[in-house]
Amino acid sequence: MAAVQKLPQRGRLIPLCFLLAVLWEVGAGQMHYSVPEEIDKGSFVGDIAKDLGLEPLALSERGVRIVSRGRTQLFALNPRSGSLVTADRIDREELCAQSVRCLVNFNILLEDKLNIYSVEVEITDINDNAPRFGVEELELKISETTTPGFRIPLKSAHDADVGENALQKYELNPNDHFSLDVRSGVDGNKHPELVLELALDREEKAVHHLVLVALDGGSPVRSGTSRIRVTVLDANDNAPIFTQPEYRVSVPENMPVGTWILTVTATDTDEGYNAQVTYFQEKNPGETSEVFELESTSGDITITKSLDFEDAEVHEIDIEAQDGPGLLTRTKVIVTVLDVNDNAPEFYMTSATSSIPEDCPPGTIIALFNVHDRDSGQNAFITCSLPENLPFKLERSVDNYHRLVTTRALDREQFSFYNVTVTAKDGGKPSLSTDAYILLQVADINDNPPTFPHMSYSAYIPENNPKGASIISVEAHDPDSDDNAHITYSLTEDTLQGAPLSSYISINSDTGIVYALRSFDYEQFQDLQLWLTAWDNGNPPLSSNVSLSIFVLDQNDNAPEILYPALPTDGSTGVELAPRSAEPGYLVTKVVAVDRDSGQNAWLSYRLLKASEPGLFAVGLHTGEVRTARALLDRDALKQSLVVAVQDHGQPPLSATVTLTVAVADSIPDVLADLGSIRTPGDPDDSDLTLYLVVAVAAVSCVFLAFVIVLLALRLRRWHASRLLQASGGGLVGVPASHFVGVDGVRAFLQTYSHEVSLTADSRESHVIFPQPNYADTLISQESCEKKDFLSAPQSLLEDKGEETFSQVNSLYNILSSYC
Repeated sequence: MAAVQKLPQRGRLIPLCFLLAVLWEVGAGQMHYSVPEEIDKGSFVGDIAKDLGLEPLALSERGVRIVSRGRTQLFALNPRSGSLVTADRIDREELCAQSVRCLVNFNILLEDKLNIYSVEVEITDINDNAPRFGVEELELKISETTTPGFRIPLKSAHDADVGENALQKYELNPNDHFSLDVRSGVDGNKHPELVLELALDREEKAVHHLVLVALDGGSPVRSGTSRIRVTVLDANDNAPIFTQPEYRVSVPENMPVGTWILTVTATDTDEGYNAQVTYFQEKNPGETSEVFELESTSGDITITKSLDFEDAEVHEIDIEAQDGPGLLTRTKVIVTVLDVNDNAPEFYMTSATSSIPEDCPPGTIIALFNVHDRDSGQNAFITCSLPENLPFKLERSVDNYHRLVTTRALDREQFSFYNVTVTAKDGGKPSLSTDAYILLQVADINDNPPTFPHMSYSAYIPENNPKGASIISVEAHDPDSDDNAHITYSLTEDTLQGAPLSSYISINSDTGIVYALRSFDYEQFQDLQLWLTAWDNGNPPLSSNVSLSIFVLDQNDNAPEILYPALPTDGSTGVELAPRSAEPGYLVTKVVAVDRDSGQNAWLSYRLLKASEPGLFAVGLHTGEVRTARALLDRDALKQSLVVAVQDHGQPPLSATVTLTVAVADSIPDVLADLGSIRTPGDPDDSDLTLYLVVAVAAVSCVFLAFVIVLLALRLRRWHASRLLQASGGGLVGVPASHFVGVDGVRAFLQTYSHEVSLTADSRESHVIFPQPNYADTLISQESCEKKDFLSAPQSLLEDKGEETFSQVNSLYNILSSYC
């Protein structure tokens, strides 16, 4: 049993124990044996006589023989030993290719009783085939611009053995630029890929020589090698790319030789020679490479050998696409051989509707059709189906009639039509199918109101705009169609400053453009708040609102307005009084102006535009205060004319001017005397007019003096009565001296009062301005004037001073008398 026999063709030693049957079984008339491939002719397989319960010599007597079914006889019976032996050398790869299990079935006949026994012999694989590459040397061309990580599929090796004896791994000789990565396909085959690890430099090394080794898992290990020559190119950085990673095609088994079945297409984004793609079919051992032919330039695949469904149901073709410089990619074509089923189902449309409203209830019938297949049996069994996610379903009726009905409410705004594909599939293997197309239009109903893209709108328009100016354009969208989507715009009625809003704003009902019906004034209103409404033309119509804020932008359209000094209506100017004893910086008067604009347009600045005596007066840039720039001299003229300009900061700036006449004198009589000395009337009528004016001023002063005297008398009488009542008090209660105006206060008041009289040197132009509050220094409110009026002092004013008050009153009377 320990002896070994030498195989004549393989030159290898196989233990005799492997030549013995490892498994036998007689049960239900079937026997199983196992034998390795490549054993010598006549090698023992199994003891048939023993398994049949017969003596070896009885086999011949009973006429035991092997019955085959037309296949080459691989086994024979030894009549002397009654054992089953090999009739010839058995090659498992030739017999069963790469099937996982290789089984040979035959029958043993006992002629005397006509008994038939089924025998099954499993041919086990031995590692008698080394991995082999389709080509011994592979030439690759790689651009030097290729980045690390770039992968290049390599040609795979093929090992005819199976299991552990089949191809197990690949190895690449050590180098600095490339590594090997092996990927397993869905079919379990291993595909080597060359991975660029380090960037290439053609100037440093133009050619790289690599050795790819394929190893199986047998004992001993067998291997195959392929030399790889990598040529570095200057520029070709895109390999061809197939349109599909894997092509699948089904071909009936009765397809004639020469028939085109598929075109594989690979594209290269490079140009010129680098984009020229050539196709190659990987030559693997087996019949697949002989059944199909690949046209190298077009990628067309044609049949070169008759297909046989019983021999092979699936053919796998490994195809490589290589561009001009040599970059390649790989794809797989899976050809499924179909059993003949040559009649597809046929549709007969009985009734169908082309349009349906979107509010139709579920269950509405769309079409009624019949499906028929001229085949018979299982090939005529028809199944109809619809694509997924459609709001329809099929209801089967009698005699292969089907109804297409809705399953839910439709929405035209989501899908305005449906091109329903009904697929009828028969039960043949492979099955044939036919598609029928039903085009269904969804009719619109007015179920969507117009919508604005924004929650609110804002628009800006400068004031003084022309009438009819366009302000903003709004647009609403209605997903409905036809009249249901025709939108009309309108304004919501409202009022602004007592007037209808429609008198300010209008909107084009068709376009949604908002217009201004009048010129806006920023000083009247700064913004308008309104609502716009969009209506559709559905029945009933639907609408939606949106708010619109229109902001009026200020323009510099108002020149500064001078409040003080106020210009007389007859065109003359008033006179401001400046005493000759005034020091530099003395406040003569103040120009007060306002601008009805806002912001920068209302910022005002003052400047002295013209002066009869340059350098005598100065105007505050921001305050408008007119002050003396130096001390007044005797040589300075009595009458000083000043032109003050007030300018805003708008673009362009607007300005206003005022002419001030300043009289250099200590009092009004001095002014009158100086005016008289300056000019003697040349006309008696002018002199009389001047006289009348002076008399009028004196009369007014006397009336005012009389009023003051009466008021003081009343106050003194009240003081005297209170003093008699308080005689027991031992004296007057004191008050602060500042509460009593006194002589100096009256003089200051009269000086202020005297400024109210405005005269000119020319009698024909003289006029009298009746007493008004004087704003020469500052603008004083009525409230502050009332607080400083000495006539409204409290009664205790006189009670605090006692007898001293009478002397002050006498002095006051003298002063008033001198003015009168």
